[in-house]
Amino acid sequence: MLKKIFIAFALITGFAGCQSKTALDYSQSLVKKEQSIIPEMTSTEEKVKMYFASEHFDSVAVAGERMEKLVDEKLKEIKDQPTPDVKGATAFKDAFINYFKFIKSLYAGYKNIGQATTAEARDQEIIKISKLVDQKETVLKDIQDAQKKFATENNFRLEEK
Repeated sequence: MLKKIFIAFALITGFAGCQSKTALDYSQSLVKKEQSIIPEMTSTEEKVKMYFASEHFDSVAVAGERMEKLVDEKLKEIKDQPTPDVKGATAFKDAFINYFKFIKSLYAGYKNIGQATTAEARDQEIIKISKLVDQKETVLKDIQDAQKKFATENNFRLEEK
């Protein structure tokens, strides 16, 4: 009888361990998608500052459109990636989708600024993007909270950086 209880406990513990590993692997796969675009984001931000300073708005539009497409590719990858059967996976995936949509909207804003045909239209687009930038802290907090919740629900730790 004791042997059967031990076997049942070992199976349950093993299953929970597999679930945690599956959840951790899924989390890491989504984070890798984010990390893969950070160098391009950093480079683009530096270029856009220079383009604005020199009033090369057509270059701002090209940079924004290029990044919008890159982020959209990663967004599609996230949407197409199978969601594992672990606690909170769907909510976690949705949080990442919303985060990538936010990033995409910023670069769409750059594109719109660069494509504006008048100073007034450009100013309107700058106001729109400023409102988006004001949401950045909230969006970052939301994705961090989603990551922490997913990790807690699935018994794994997030790496601190």
